[in-house]
Amino acid sequence: MGQISKPKFARLAFTIRGDAPYVSNKFSSEAREIMREKQAAGATAAKGKKREPKDFAACAAASMHLSTDGWPGLPASAIRQAMISACRLVGFKMVLAKLSVFVEQDGFDADDDTPLIKFTRGEPKQCEHATRNETGVADIRARMRWAPGWESVVRVRYDADQFTASDVEALMERVGVQVGLGAGRPDSKKSAGMNWGTFQVVDVKTI
Repeated sequence: MGQISKPKFARLAFTIRGDAPYVSNKFSSEAREIMREKQAAGATAAKGKKREPKDFAACAAASMHLSTDGWPGLPASAIRQAMISACRLVGFKMVLAKLSVFVEQDGFDADDDTPLIKFTRGEPKQCEHATRNETGVADIRARMRWAPGWESVVRVRYDADQFTASDVEALMERVGVQVGLGAGRPDSKKSAGMNWGTFQVVDVKTI
C-alpha cells in the first residue's frame, strides 16, 4: 500500500513589467446592482425605464480594483488563471496546475473582497474604446489604463513535487508573452485581444 507524502511548497517572487498597456476590466458594483434590479423586476424590468446619462469618468473608475487601503491592484486570481491557462502550451495538465500553483495577495478589493496584487509602478488614466456589449450592440467602454512600464511584484506559492522553480519561472514568462492580463489580453475568451496586458519578468527571487 502506497503512502501519501505531505505537501511540499516553495515560493518565488516575480517582478513583472508591462511592455504593453494594462486595461482594467472589473465588473463594477454598479453593473451588478443594475443586473440585480433587472432580475428582481423580472418581465417588467424594461417597461417605462428611463435611460440615465452615462458618467464615463465614474464607469472608468468603477472598472478598477481598489484595495481596502485605497491602492489599485491586479486581481491575484487573474494571474493564477493565466498560469493555469499557459499549461496548455506545454502539455501540462491544467487540472493539476489548479491544485499546484497559487498567487499570494497583497490585499483585498474594498468592494467585493477580490484578492489583489499591488501596482508598484505606474499611474492609471481614463481611456475609452469602441466595443460591443453582450447583445452585439455597439458601445463606448470607459476603463482605466496603465501605460507600458507598469510593474508589480507577484508572489507565487507552488507544489514543489509538481513543479520546479524553473518550471514556474517559464510558466510566468509564457503568461507575460502569450496569455496576458486584463482587458484585450491575447488569451481573451471573446476575441483575439488587442495585444494589451503583456509583460516581461525582470526579476525572480526565492522567498
